[in-house]
Amino acid sequence: MLIVTTEQIPGKKYTVLGMAKGGIVQSKHLGRDIGASLKTLVGGELKGYTEMINEASAMATKRMAEEAQKLGADAIVCVRYMSSSVAAGAAEVVAYGTAVKFEE
Repeated sequence: MLIVTTEQIPGKKYTVLGMAKGGIVQSKHLGRDIGASLKTLVGGELKGYTEMINEASAMATKRMAEEAQKLGADAIVCVRYMSSSVAAGAAEVVAYGTAVKFEE
């Protein structure tokens, strides 16, 4: 599955099939949350949360691609990501784009 953030794929013509999306709400375990709270006192990267967002983004992308595949898509164009905090130590990540089928 080709996944791009651009509106066009150079050299390709395609038919729009519809929107594909994938989302996840993920949290880290309590130990990481406590460690992150202590880290905020001295500053610096919260590596546990960086890992959590990277894992959530990968899963949201995978779910989006699976939804596009069910539509019969060859690619997803105009991909965007959105994230938000839904609770202490938990974040939601949504990936969405336009599923397309290549023309012969």
